[in-house]
Amino acid sequence: MSWTPSRADFDTYMLPTYAPQNVIPVRGEGSRLWDREGREFIDFAGGIAVNALGHCHPRLVEALKAQADKVWHLSNVYTNEPALRLARWLVEHTFADKVFLCSSGGEANEAAFKLVRRYAHDMHGEHKQKIISFRQAFHGRTFFTVSVGGQPKYSQGFGPVPGGIEHAEFNDLDSVRALIDDQTCAVVVEPIQGESGVRPADPEFLRGLRELCDQHQALLVFDEVQCGAGRTGSLYAYMEYGVVPDVLTTAKAIGGGFPLAAMLTTDEIGKVFVVGTHGSTYGGNALASAVGLAAMETIGSSEVLDGVASRHALFRRHLEALGERYGVFSQVRGKGLLIGAELAEPYAERGRDILEASIEEGLMLLVAGPGVLRFTPSLVITPAEIEEGMVRLDRALARIAG
Repeated sequence: MSWTPSRADFDTYMLPTYAPQNVIPVRGEGSRLWDREGREFIDFAGGIAVNALGHCHPRLVEALKAQADKVWHLSNVYTNEPALRLARWLVEHTFADKVFLCSSGGEANEAAFKLVRRYAHDMHGEHKQKIISFRQAFHGRTFFTVSVGGQPKYSQGFGPVPGGIEHAEFNDLDSVRALIDDQTCAVVVEPIQGESGVRPADPEFLRGLRELCDQHQALLVFDEVQCGAGRTGSLYAYMEYGVVPDVLTTAKAIGGGFPLAAMLTTDEIGKVFVVGTHGSTYGGNALASAVGLAAMETIGSSEVLDGVASRHALFRRHLEALGERYGVFSQVRGKGLLIGAELAEPYAERGRDILEASIEEGLMLLVAGPGVLRFTPSLVITPAEIEEGMVRLDRALARIAG
């Protein structure tokens, strides 16, 4: 039976957890996509910071095809070469000694939160189980991760939330001092809060968290699911801040579009995760790991990382000019190619309208809540594609302003 799916079919067959745009892309190359009618779109969304090397990057396609003829999946009853190669690469290029591979950022954070509690339990006793996170944080969609995340809308209506979690104010070290004590097992923070509007941490704030954790024998967890893997222009954002966490979670860009994530930690902390304490059926999947290694080797090259700063400057220059022209942005912020443009009055609640106008003009972008436009394009998007995308955004904003 011949059948061409439509946007209306989403409402028929899929749970209504999303409200996707009407466009259905069917082909991508680099930072451009095409729908069934051949309409072209420039991609400033990057799959929400996933497609760090764009669509169908030749090196990733080659890695996928080569591994597809070998082994796809074994489960963790066995191991496989691609998983070991990826884990070794991550260890050699970060602070970590040990890696846990899984399939999503939520899984990586779930593993991290279980790890810090298990470590505190085994090293200090049952009383040390409090996790401090931050309001407006986002750490995933499992029940534990939405509870640690500081946005109640994601946990309300699902019954009692896990206990032992408290929320401080992001970039407010005094609010952490008021909560942290000898019962605290960990402080969990995004170096750049993405979901809540692309808000970078102040360097002194992260340094202060490191000091407080050391004083109270608590672990410091960096959630770099969105801001990691080259997004800021360093391999991981902690490298720019000069603050080394005890645990780091990474996903999105690490697979270049293939579902992949990892939790990184040290030998000392990782020793409490003995056989049977945690697991993932798909963790270390051979196909995902092969693609992930190709993605990280490419992202980690000086050619890619060194190019992020100039692309950031080009984005910022255009966004600030558009903000002045239409009075639409009150602030442009972020690091590297994780950029947020906060909408000024009277546009503050019209993020979705701008997305829809942009699609009509052939541009894909994101929001972070109703009041911030979010830009997470490929790290290798060309300057010409940035220029063309900004022309299309200009036309979209003219529609809204007009």
